[in-house]
Amino acid sequence: MTTSASDESLGTSHTKLKLIDAVAQSVGFIGPVFSIAFLVPLVMGLTSATGHGAGVAAPLAVLIAAIGVLAFGWIIAEYARRIHAAGSLYDYVTDGLGERLGGAAGYVYYSGIVTLGATILIILGGTIHDTLLAEFGHAYLSELGWDIVLLVIAAATVFLGVALSTRTQLTLALVSIAVVTVFFIYVIIKVGSDNDVPRTFNPSNAPDGMTGVIYGVLYGVLLFTGFETAANLGEETEKPGHDIPRAILYSVLGITAFYLLGSYTQVAGFGFNLDLGEAAGAPLFALGSPGSAGGYGSVAVVRLLELVVMLDMLAVMIGCATAGSRGLFALGRDGRLPRVMGRSSSRGTPVVAGGVLMVTYVVTIAITIWWTSLWEIPGLPHYIAMFTVLAGYGSLAIAAIYFLLCIGALRGLADHPKYWAVILASVVGLLVTGAAIFGAVYQQPSPLKYMPYVVLAFFVVGLAVRGSVTASPNEPVDPGTPVKL
Repeated sequence: MTTSASDESLGTSHTKLKLIDAVAQSVGFIGPVFSIAFLVPLVMGLTSATGHGAGVAAPLAVLIAAIGVLAFGWIIAEYARRIHAAGSLYDYVTDGLGERLGGAAGYVYYSGIVTLGATILIILGGTIHDTLLAEFGHAYLSELGWDIVLLVIAAATVFLGVALSTRTQLTLALVSIAVVTVFFIYVIIKVGSDNDVPRTFNPSNAPDGMTGVIYGVLYGVLLFTGFETAANLGEETEKPGHDIPRAILYSVLGITAFYLLGSYTQVAGFGFNLDLGEAAGAPLFALGSPGSAGGYGSVAVVRLLELVVMLDMLAVMIGCATAGSRGLFALGRDGRLPRVMGRSSSRGTPVVAGGVLMVTYVVTIAITIWWTSLWEIPGLPHYIAMFTVLAGYGSLAIAAIYFLLCIGALRGLADHPKYWAVILASVVGLLVTGAAIFGAVYQQPSPLKYMPYVVLAFFVVGLAVRGSVTASPNEPVDPGTPVKL
């Protein structure tokens, strides 16, 4: 693998991506099956730190959250028609709010992306180990061993070319979604005449009425985190102005339908009574349990659901690695990180940025395995404690950039022929992302309550570091730099 200091663009003429690759990146990062299994209980209020949620009105909260996501998703799509860059969101914020704020946004956004990738790796490694041990009495590898296997997979997808990673994501995501969708339809059929869809869209059925629904919306936005990451592939996509906007909007619409089906099934499957006890953390698996345990499946069904959730988590990990390496590459190329980070390989992959990303993953693995007192949660494996904190930071960091993007769009898209739509989308986006930020910080226990200060620290560092991408009037524009149309 050869590199050159002047190599500052991604992809090659032989590896240009299609619409399906961009969709795969967004859907893979979202991790819809993983989210439906572990984040929908937050929307319901079963596992939230505040104790509030939408209860049986969870589908209504998901729908409202989806409308908000579509609002700032439309903003991102409009930017994607104009700016084709590996830096995606931070380039969009830069266009609207200026270089200083844009650079700071880049630090926050990609710190969140990198953090999410690292924490997904360790929770997946730990989950594989513990699931195999519980189901079959043998894990085959230690937790560290599974982490190393996943690290190798992440490295392969970063260094061997993005087409490999997107096609892998697509396969994993489609298999997982298909299996779980079939199961949801089966459960709904078994519920039979007791189905009551209107009940789940009536806010009065939430524990605290509309207030409970709003709390559900706070967490509902998190279900869609990462939908915008297709924009990171702008430089590597054959028709970025055409395919990236469609990939973003198609992903949100498709995943919204899946979430509505999944949230309704998890409500109806328990007879609209969400007093689930130990099953509250993962209602999906409780529904898949044998009839003798109150479910609709069997031991084999539970194992199949566990498998597809882990496959979806693998797709998320790959999506995070792809987006994170491209983001670090863009920050390096733009002079906001050491310029060496902007080097690409002969395959058109971010070689140095990818190496830095892998080092970050290695450090996270080491801390998880050997520094078990850090953020310890009594009675739970250390990888879960690490995931709780790091995922909390990653989600907050990304939500913060969504918020800045909506503000910046009022200026950056001021020349849009339908400026009224820009204003409407920005206002709706600000309301929903502001709610998501509130949900990420309100009544959070230590150390999660300190995460806003970490976000602020990255933002301040980003403000202090000036980029060096602006060419003088007599200098040619580097073909690898972001292109604004």
